[in-house]
Amino acid sequence: MSVRAIVLAAGKGTRMKSSIPKVLHEICGRPMLWYILRELRAAGVDDIVVVTNDELQARIGEFDVPSVVQREQLGTGHAVKTALDATPPRDGSQVVVAYADMPLVPHDVFVRILTTPSGETPAAMTLVTVKMPLPSSFGRIVRRGEDVERIVEARDASPSELAIDEMNAGIYAFDEAALREAVAALKNDNAQEEYYLTDAVAHFVRQGKRVRPVTVSDHLLTLGINDRVELALARREMNARLAAAHMRDGVTIIDPATTYLEPELTIGRDTVIYPNTTISLLSTIGENCAIGPNTRISDSRIGNDVEICESVVVQSEIGDDSKIGPFAHIRGHAKLAGNNRVGNFVEIKNSQLARGAKSAHLAYLGDATIGEDTNIGAGTITCNFDCQRKNQTTIGKNVSIGSNTSIVAPRTIGDGALTGAGSVVTKDVAPGERVAGNPAKPLKPKN
Repeated sequence: MSVRAIVLAAGKGTRMKSSIPKVLHEICGRPMLWYILRELRAAGVDDIVVVTNDELQARIGEFDVPSVVQREQLGTGHAVKTALDATPPRDGSQVVVAYADMPLVPHDVFVRILTTPSGETPAAMTLVTVKMPLPSSFGRIVRRGEDVERIVEARDASPSELAIDEMNAGIYAFDEAALREAVAALKNDNAQEEYYLTDAVAHFVRQGKRVRPVTVSDHLLTLGINDRVELALARREMNARLAAAHMRDGVTIIDPATTYLEPELTIGRDTVIYPNTTISLLSTIGENCAIGPNTRISDSRIGNDVEICESVVVQSEIGDDSKIGPFAHIRGHAKLAGNNRVGNFVEIKNSQLARGAKSAHLAYLGDATIGEDTNIGAGTITCNFDCQRKNQTTIGKNVSIGSNTSIVAPRTIGDGALTGAGSVVTKDVAPGERVAGNPAKPLKPKN
């Protein structure tokens, strides 16, 4: 049986008090909408259409999913009808309807509503119910036997109905033909003059068709985001899930509450993550590393047996057996081959350090290539910008750069060379040459 999904994302989200469409607000580095699309696909649903408003439509191309614009906000039933009108009918198909502002729904919930238990008659409509703490403003589920008889909104509920803690979560699966018939029959004779999808329950019950409930015990799984307080709650829950998954895969996270992760990270076994660490944007971290505390790693590749303490690594690569920090800043496509030492207050930008190269203190290395086992002294600067362009510095292997050396790029310093403390290098330095001074000049050999 084929399956389609309609994702409702056209709501204005006024309680977010934001110029950003609500479903584009991020949770752990991904928009809310990204999560619901991911979980639907994980459940085997690839035929998805998103119902948008004009603001979201301008950004929907980021998600590689078909969409349809709901020009008038006339209720959830109208939103579903808008999607169905843009979709050719398909015999025997099921249709999932879900909200884009429910990012914590796991894919197994969609699997459950799409799967008819053995021996049962397929339902015209299956809906997710959830046990909610009371009191609550959610619609109550009134059952008839094992099936749903009706949904009673809180404002219309009797005292006995208000005591019901099983509520409508807002996730549905329909037989497509039954859904099209029910949506066509919806009326807007209510105070809001809107077409409510939940009225389909009464429509099916009147026809003697089944409305099957699927109960979820944890109400956080079906949390809908309406304001930034709920956004923060969802972010905390998602982050806890991500941390738990990595810990079960062999990563030690000292304090998950102060470790901030995103989906699609790779972290190797026996790596330890210390508090106040953020890892984002598809970063990869190898095995047996020590990351943090107070560290940010973004869009970077970290090898095995690497230590990074109280530092920032962005869009860069760090090879095996390296030690970074504290207070280092590695960015802009820097690449450290391995066994490197980058220490206090060293910034490396768009530079390549060969294996064993070191810069232990107070340096800026921008647009540089540095050879094996070269040592960069404290206070060294590659003066890479001439007010018009960035220029390259090339330093060979086994070079000793003295403290407070300024290298005015473009410059090449050959293998085995040495610069004295305080040198200003304005000319290339030959292999094995020793220079010092301002400007740096070759030192005369001792007799």
